[in-house]
Parts: sequence; structure tokens; C-alpha cells
Amino acid sequence: MEAGVGGPTRADVGVRTLRGDRWWLAPLTTFVVFFGFIVYATFRAFAGKDYYSAPYLSPFYSPCLGDCVEGSSDFGQPFSWFPLSAALIILIFPLGFRMTCYYYRKAYYRAFWLSPPACAVAEPHGSYSGETRFPLIFQNMHRWFWYAAVAIGLILTFDTVISFREQTGVDASGHPTFEWGHMGLGSLLMVINVVLIWAYTLGCHSCRHIMGGRLRHFSKHPVRYKLWTWISKLNGNHARYAWLSLFSIALVDLYIWGLAAGWYDDPRFF
Repeated sequence: MEAGVGGPTRADVGVRTLRGDRWWLAPLTTFVVFFGFIVYATFRAFAGKDYYSAPYLSPFYSPCLGDCVEGSSDFGQPFSWFPLSAALIILIFPLGFRMTCYYYRKAYYRAFWLSPPACAVAEPHGSYSGETRFPLIFQNMHRWFWYAAVAIGLILTFDTVISFREQTGVDASGHPTFEWGHMGLGSLLMVINVVLIWAYTLGCHSCRHIMGGRLRHFSKHPVRYKLWTWISKLNGNHARYAWLSLFSIALVDLYIWGLAAGWYDDPRFF
């Protein structure tokens, strides 16, 4: 090769790596887990059913804006004409946020594209253009996807709050009546999920830059500085929250899928 790690300005090592450890284990694990989530999420997104069991709505379908089952649309159904699954209307935003995330870029660049597969391991590509060409140039939209992710986080928080209410009947006008203060296992799972999602979203590098970027003097902006310090703590565990929130989303969807399909009942604590 005349470019990349085989270029004339690079050390002529002659082997792919001098590392003696199991460097391949991390990218392989990432590939298996991430690919498994992609398969599961794709199946559930196109399923178009078993995503709502009152009062729980799957995070894959929230907000449900298409032709949704009764009771699952708290924001109306402006896309009721959409012929495919309602999840496909909204999933592009959280998916775009994660796919352009700085941590996830590192993870799937290494695991799927071997660019590079690990530190001090030669990549098989002969050239590198960075994120300046199609399609990787769209990685620069990460901040805009972060704004959308915040909106999605607020909606999922709303879903979590209303999971603590239970429909008791209908009034004289035919509108449903509710009673607050109920909690099932689904409510607990949704609380854990939304906490992890906010930890991941607020720990984003873009959020950290929005709070503290381009400030010449932190002393003149005490509020932004305080927020920046909090976000920096979350940012230090950004990779951990990225994976934990990914697992929690799948777990909540799987749990609601089972409830809606009638596989089991929701244990109620009170």
C-alpha cells in the first residue's frame, strides 16, 4: 500500500500488530451485541403491533403518531395515513442521535468497519478520508439530533409519569377517567429506562459544549459553569450510559411486548 498504515512515512513493521493480548475481543463483543440490537429493533419497528399495554407504551413507538392502537396516542395521530409501522415515523431521531454519537462512532467504526479494529492494530483500508465525504459527512448533524433526542427524552418522561395512573372507567361524556398512584413492574422499568436515557443524553459531548463551550471566563457564567461540571461527570461515563440505555430500551420494549401479547401479567406493587 502507498497510503494508510502501509505508507512510506509509517514504520515498516511487517505484521498487523505487535500486541499479544486479546485485542479482538472488544470489537467482536461490540459487533455481536450491537448487531443483535439492530436485528431486534428492526423487527420490532416493522412489527406494528404489541407495543402498548395500558398504561405502558413501548419507547420504540413513542410518541405514537401514526395509525396506533386505541389509548396509545397522547399527542394525536397526524400521520394516520402512513401505511407502515408507526415506529418508523419517530425512530429516525433517536437512531440518528446514537449513530452520530462520538462514542458510538468509535464503537461501530472499530467493530463493523475495522477502522481501526483496535489501538495499535493496522486497519485493512488503504486510504482514509475522515468524515468529510458522503455518507460520513452527515456525522456533523450530531448536535441537531441531540436537540431531537432531548424532545424524545421529554416525551419518554411523560410516558413514564402517566404509567403511574390507571383507567378506572369513562365519564358521562364518554371520556376515560383515571386514578393516580398505581405502580407496576412496568412503571419501575420505565423509570430506570428514562433515567439512563437522560444520563446518556445529558452526558453527550455536544451538551457539554453547549453548556461550557466558547466561554472565556467561567467566573462570569457561574450557572453555565455549574451545569458544565455536572454534565462533565456524566460525560466521563458516557460509554457506560450509552450501552446501559440501549439495553434498557430493549428490555422495556420486550416487557411491554410480552404484556400486549398476553404472555404474562404486570405485577402491581400498589
